[in-house]
Amino acid sequence: MSILGSSFALLAMVGLALALTLAALLARRRDLHASAKGLAERKKAQERGTARARLQYPSIDLARCVGCGSCVAACPEDGVLELIHGQAAVVHGARCVGHGRCAAECPVGAIALTFADLHERSDIPVLNSNLEAVGSPGLFLAGEVTGYALVRTAISHGIAVAGEVALRIKETPTTRREGVIDLCIVGAGPAGIACALEAKSRGLNYHVLEQEVLGGTVAKYPRRKLVMTQPVSLPLYGQLKNTTYSKEELMVLWTNIANTHKLSISTGEELESVERHADGYFVVRTQRGVVRANHVCLALGRRGTPRKLGVVGEELPKVSYSLLDANSYQNRHVLVVGGGDTAVEAALALSEQDGNTVTLSYRKPEFTRLRARNEVRMLEAQQSGRIRVLFESEVVQIGSDHVEMISGPEKSRSVMSLKNDEVFILAGGTLPFEKLKNAGVSFDANLRAQSAPIAERTAGLLPSVIVAFLLFLSAVAWVAYHWDYYSLDPLSRTESPLHGRLRPSGAAGLAFGIGAVALILANLAYLIRRSRWLSVTFGSLQAWMTSHVVTGVVALLLAVLHGAFAPRSTVGGHALIAMAVIIVTGAIGRYFYAYVPRATNGRELALEEIRTNMAGLSAEWDSRFPGFGERVQNQIQTLVDSGHWQGSFARRAVALVGSQGQLKKALGKLRVEGRREGIPENQLNELAELARRAHRAAFMAAHYEELRALLATWRYLHRWIALLLILMVGLHIYTALRFGSLISAGGGH
Repeated sequence: MSILGSSFALLAMVGLALALTLAALLARRRDLHASAKGLAERKKAQERGTARARLQYPSIDLARCVGCGSCVAACPEDGVLELIHGQAAVVHGARCVGHGRCAAECPVGAIALTFADLHERSDIPVLNSNLEAVGSPGLFLAGEVTGYALVRTAISHGIAVAGEVALRIKETPTTRREGVIDLCIVGAGPAGIACALEAKSRGLNYHVLEQEVLGGTVAKYPRRKLVMTQPVSLPLYGQLKNTTYSKEELMVLWTNIANTHKLSISTGEELESVERHADGYFVVRTQRGVVRANHVCLALGRRGTPRKLGVVGEELPKVSYSLLDANSYQNRHVLVVGGGDTAVEAALALSEQDGNTVTLSYRKPEFTRLRARNEVRMLEAQQSGRIRVLFESEVVQIGSDHVEMISGPEKSRSVMSLKNDEVFILAGGTLPFEKLKNAGVSFDANLRAQSAPIAERTAGLLPSVIVAFLLFLSAVAWVAYHWDYYSLDPLSRTESPLHGRLRPSGAAGLAFGIGAVALILANLAYLIRRSRWLSVTFGSLQAWMTSHVVTGVVALLLAVLHGAFAPRSTVGGHALIAMAVIIVTGAIGRYFYAYVPRATNGRELALEEIRTNMAGLSAEWDSRFPGFGERVQNQIQTLVDSGHWQGSFARRAVALVGSQGQLKKALGKLRVEGRREGIPENQLNELAELARRAHRAAFMAAHYEELRALLATWRYLHRWIALLLILMVGLHIYTALRFGSLISAGGGH
């Protein structure tokens, strides 16, 4: 190679190295900003009370999580998951409604949907795994009444209940009593309709009772509300054609299904009671009659009776407890009462109508349980003046043309009068607890089965590693069988009778090369499956990840065999080295990279626990020494934050050196103040220990972060070298096709 060519090659390598370094640094900065944002959002969630899940939430195995972000992108609910320190973390757990798409899209099986701690919940019925009320055989619950909010889940519940009833009848057939049916379904919402369809497909004698109209709770949703966002399948009907349905579309669909399959449904049947007869069957009473059944499925929904305010004027015609069509209200002074998604969506819809002035009243100082998109829309409506929000407010009296209210903090509340034409009270509903309890449904948390803790698992790639290892042994066996050829030096191989077949351009060598290229392409298909901008969803992402590992390792083995174990300083030889580097960096990213953030997240959690202990101790001091506890907490918080998020490693190191002196000085000052205010010495010692622990935990988290940054660099090298590999393989194929005879004559690669 000429001097000029060498210079250009050197310049190209320097440029590539600089480009890779710049890309890694920019990506690193982006990760730091994302982590800081995620931590701030998690703190906000904890302050608002939305960090804890209401029912279901994703449990993340940090030993497996590789921080790809697929779960964050897949979750339809904004803010449930974020990437913090390069791994997934639950932020707004209360926003999780159990879609389960995060678990389905995780390529390494690091997420499982689990239950929140239900031992403090007295509004969730106690059911066994068959959705049967504990202590009441034959009495089932399905849909929203169980605490689950999704239409898809309600449908699966209804199908499961009818299937269980059919199975029991088949296993223990009994003589059918006259007038006693197999299954009585109470409620014709998604769960009830699905249960009826499955019951009919199983040949059960069933009947559905609905107190209002077909559709249940969904029929009360506002006009054009998007109800379903995931594909589902119904018995006797099959897969629903659309992946999304508005309320109107779903109502038409269910009506057509009910008419087509002639489902046995009675409307206008308000449930009064469910009692067990002495002979074992159930007696279901409504205002219009009695149904006797061996099994009962309560698919009542969860809204129950609308929650009322109990104020004068609430009985006026202008007061409503649901909004079906916002278009019907124009040029009106409207008051919406409530702070949940239903109230906010109603207020937003009403504010979009001509001439309306909309006020929303909420008893709390801020919204705490809104979906992220509703929170953003409400903020925009407030800033534009379309909606006036009165926090910490309550309705006192409703008049024919006005509403009397009190507003403001409890110690300084003021009375106000609003001009008003319409009042919508959307403060939720009360579950018919008494009817359910009388029917045999228990809400006693002590009867709940203990959920098995989700144990931390292994890395999750054992099957792929086993397959790769077996193929490796096959390659070793191939080499051993042809050792007489592979043990020769490149020049001597040309005289071997096996050279024509095993050389890179020979029959076997060429087959190995083609196989390696095919596996490289198959390996890249994983990126297409995981992509956020393509809708390719064939197969689970976890299976694709396993295939990604296997194809990568096997492609390297085939490439080595293709080169006949004698790679040369050519484009093909360099491509082989790049493949080896990709395997190594992939292993680092898959195992070591996953381990270090786990330690970082652990430190963060420990730090939060310490802060909680400090807050509790400070609250105790405040009760006896007002103001001191708050000063303690603020001082320690300042020290912790000062060394936790610094811009560079050098600044972190300087902060670490000076931190101990700052801590000692601060603790000395606090001790003097504490003694002056009469704080016992033992409590001051406890303060000092907590402060040291918090300070140490913060700085250890910072240093783990630096180590994670180093390993994260390997992750980006993995990606960039993969791109370089593709270019080199393409060039190698082009060179081999054009100058194949020259390459094969050398017997090398």
